[in-house]
Amino acid sequence: MGEVGLEAYLFVGAVLFVCGVVCMATKRNGIGVLMGVELVLNGANVNFVAFSRYTPLGLDGQATALFVVVLAAAEAAVALAIALNYYNNHLTIDVDRGNELQG
Repeated sequence: MGEVGLEAYLFVGAVLFVCGVVCMATKRNGIGVLMGVELVLNGANVNFVAFSRYTPLGLDGQATALFVVVLAAAEAAVALAIALNYYNNHLTIDVDRGNELQG
């Protein structure tokens, strides 16, 4: 068995990224859109870690990926709070009805 190269990790990261973009573009449910955002962020994290391992540039990909995971958790918490509040007011979290929001 040979060693897994950089190209394999970049391929996995690209697949995660594309799946997340497709999920964000096609889902009408707010939770589905949040799942797509998480997939995009995880695809970027795979690339950060792969580049830190396979390039001699001294990049600290693990620290960057950890920072992105913390930001993603905070983003998910805030977005879920907004979705729950929107559901309490409108009994749906359909993102197409978001034009009814007024400040």
